[in-house]
Amino acid sequence: MLTATTHPIYIIGHGYMGHKLLQALLEQSLASAEQITSVARSLPEPHSQNPHLVWDLDSTEAVNHSIPKPNAIIFYFVPPPPKGRQDTRVQTFIAQLEQNTQAETKPAKIVLISTTGVYGNCHGQWVDETTPLNPSVDRARRRADAEQQFQHYAQNHNIPLVILRVSGIYAADKLPLKRIQAQTPVVQEEDSPYSNRIHANDLLNICLIAGLNPDIEGVYNCSDSHPTTMYDYFMRVARASYLPAPPAISREQARSELSSGMLSYMDESRRIDNHKLLKDFKLTLKYPDLEQGLKDLT
Repeated sequence: MLTATTHPIYIIGHGYMGHKLLQALLEQSLASAEQITSVARSLPEPHSQNPHLVWDLDSTEAVNHSIPKPNAIIFYFVPPPPKGRQDTRVQTFIAQLEQNTQAETKPAKIVLISTTGVYGNCHGQWVDETTPLNPSVDRARRRADAEQQFQHYAQNHNIPLVILRVSGIYAADKLPLKRIQAQTPVVQEEDSPYSNRIHANDLLNICLIAGLNPDIEGVYNCSDSHPTTMYDYFMRVARASYLPAPPAISREQARSELSSGMLSYMDESRRIDNHKLLKDFKLTLKYPDLEQGLKDLT
């Protein structure tokens, strides 16, 4: 059971998971509104309970050197920039941390959301945290670069770092319904790659433990316990949502009918081992497989 923290908390990236984390910290009385600061490119809601800071990490403009406050727990949820092989947003953020560290105001802990995409195509084999990184597309190379930048900073300054390599996030409000409604084709079962997912509520719990449990440090795969194919995922979501199943096509057909972004996912197949996560976090997933995760929709 987690206890309330006395540290300041910074949520860098007030997107889908950042908002869920903020709400959970307050609702579970793990931190007060005064302790938490959300940082985003623009102000989220106008009447928030906690302070919000606007910080565009694509900008070279200087920011207040008191950001973040000393001894803060930092959750870094900002996605990488859309192009390139390096995460320049992380470069900007760590440059700010370096200035603070020189003034002896270093963070107490950092939690970084990354992706299992850093492993690249593993041809359907099982992957754990010891598997070498082999990103095969630039979106994954940017994530791997972000990991390396934070690892370098944390090691240099003896700061606990947790890297969460996250599979595809889903929830009742985060499903590919528009794609299914549009009857966009999916690759047929025999050609479809393996993948894992993680329910957003399980990931939220993982983030809370990663940030507030002082014994947690290191790299963790964050996924459910039962990988399936992407074909299976789309078909199950369609059934659970009472929508017509999307048409299935061959991989050869997909080359001409699907977007380059979707094809890049189709070219990567891996099954994620989450045993280290479950053991160290002393965790039982509420949604260990798709069947449990999609029950909320019915």
